Amino acid sequence: MSTALALSDPKALCLQINDRAPTEGIFEGDRTNLHPNSRLPWRISPEPFWLTPEQFHYLETLGPILLKFYQASNLLYNQSSRGLQPAWVHQYLDQGKPERVLEMGRWNRIKSHLPLVIRPDLLLTDEGFRIAELDSIPGGIGFTGQISQVYADLGYQVVGGGDGLLQGFYEMMQSAGQKSTSPTNTEPVVLIIVSDESEPYREEMQGLADYLLDQGKPVYCCHPNQVLFDEDGLIVEHQGQRLRVDIVYRFFELFDLPNIPKSEIITYFAKKNALRLTPPPKAFIEEKMWLAFLHHPMLQAFWQHELGRDHTTQLQEIVPRSWIVDPTPAPPHTVIPGLEPDGQTVNDWHALKGLSKKAREYVLKPSGFSAQAYGSRGVAIGHDLPEQDWAEHIDAALEHFPSTPYILQEFHKASRSHIQYYDFSSDEMRAMRGRVLLRPYYYILGDTPRLAGMQAVVCPPDKKLIHGMTDAVIVPCAVKAKNSAF
Repeated sequence: MSTALALSDPKALCLQINDRAPTEGIFEGDRTNLHPNSRLPWRISPEPFWLTPEQFHYLETLGPILLKFYQASNLLYNQSSRGLQPAWVHQYLDQGKPERVLEMGRWNRIKSHLPLVIRPDLLLTDEGFRIAELDSIPGGIGFTGQISQVYADLGYQVVGGGDGLLQGFYEMMQSAGQKSTSPTNTEPVVLIIVSDESEPYREEMQGLADYLLDQGKPVYCCHPNQVLFDEDGLIVEHQGQRLRVDIVYRFFELFDLPNIPKSEIITYFAKKNALRLTPPPKAFIEEKMWLAFLHHPMLQAFWQHELGRDHTTQLQEIVPRSWIVDPTPAPPHTVIPGLEPDGQTVNDWHALKGLSKKAREYVLKPSGFSAQAYGSRGVAIGHDLPEQDWAEHIDAALEHFPSTPYILQEFHKASRSHIQYYDFSSDEMRAMRGRVLLRPYYYILGDTPRLAGMQAVVCPPDKKLIHGMTDAVIVPCAVKAKNSAF
């Protein structure tokens, strides 16, 4: 594909992208409101989402800072558990979790282990990037990898390269350090285990495994029911060979362990060091309340010591102020630090109920360890709800505190960006000025984060929650060169 074609005939390019997409599997999606000729369950743009060189440089430098934040968070939890930092840190993070989950998170063998994938959800606002949340078991790896390949094959220099997310996945697994014990293979054998609760992502993870297997990499994907094992560990059978599993990529949530067949077998061999389990079974590291801890006044000395003053400031600028919704009554002489709707200090969460629509520009969501804490489930946006509904959400958050703590977060509006897409119904190109969510995928290789790929979701401007939907444009990202014709 030439630049001239992209400029002169965007419709033809959209149709090429459509023709190159599979007709089933990871691109099937919800087709209820789609034109029958569209193979993709979203709107197709003829080009990637363009980042400025400055934005791209910022995102490259953000990866190492986020890794340091994860490392510091892991340290803070461990020191809190040992009495070297305030006890309320680990008490909040342990709340509502069964003893089995707590015990796994404290295994000495995985004390320093962290997720190998870091994916922030970044809103592109008029003030710059804002991190809505961090995900260490993100969906979209196989899906974004495949659409990156489609656009790269058409000549675009997408972020991470056309196979950065796909080939990079195995390089990341190799870097985890678990050496193959199989006599017939010199490379670590990777097994991706996808639970029923994660069923929407099964096709893309199977596609990722199939792609890497075609490239000669021993990567396999299965349902927990299909896990094979003997007294020494997990086994994969392939073309008549029995291969010892070295690394399990956990595509299941820890809150769902009671529903996952053979989960005790998987975690038993991880504890024995017969395999590497990643992300590590540390439920505490997956809580959104870390965003609240980042802003907590009593933890500032810790963050500045571990991250450095400049990186602490940078993270606090892009992470919206957040608070743990704790119903414990506060003494009259105290306030919830930094929470000042309409310029008024607050020391009781019930005071948020009667706020005007403009004053309640906050997001309420479960912190973690719940089926409601993932995707857009469980999220309530204050100014998008009638006052009574918002009050009911506040009450529900307070009621669920013992089992599922919630966080309150400042709402930041994504700015509008122009993008074009092909309308199958009218057979013409259309322009949309939509709100943008960026999802960069950082792979951790050794101690080095690599920006392996990046997805942009551009939603119609009337949508408060920005996520994949049939009327959104979903594309990989690329860097717009200075003096570019695009």
